[in-house]
Amino acid sequence: MATTNTYLNFNGNCEEAFNFYRSVFGGEYTYIGRYGEMPENEKYKVPDADKNKLMHIALPIGTSVLMGSDTGGEWASAFIQGNNFSVIISTDSPEEANHLFNALAQGGQITMPLGDTFWDDYFGTITDKFGINWMVSFDAQQHKS
Repeated sequence: MATTNTYLNFNGNCEEAFNFYRSVFGGEYTYIGRYGEMPENEKYKVPDADKNKLMHIALPIGTSVLMGSDTGGEWASAFIQGNNFSVIISTDSPEEANHLFNALAQGGQITMPLGDTFWDDYFGTITDKFGINWMVSFDAQQHKS
């Protein structure tokens, strides 16, 4: 069965963002790679200013993996940080939803307060302090026994 993961692109603050996400979700990074670790060749040399930026980072969250990198240079002009997608978090309880929602909202903006909805989810949305859109959801119907 196919699975999906989310890949976030940042403009130089990927490590700061992922340290924040790790403080919210816990866990350990399964990979951290920096542009300075890339092999250089005659066609491409990593500028000194970019060597410590993150080329790739991975943080497992439940059964998925949140991944990201710093973008820059010519290849990044098409990226619009944060506004072209949302990361949805499905929780096992309203308490977990509250905890994650409140943690992600620190320094960000609540775009829809967490609460009961007409479709029977406990749901809310946030744009975090890094411009990333999050949806937090608890489906009470799915958790009824």
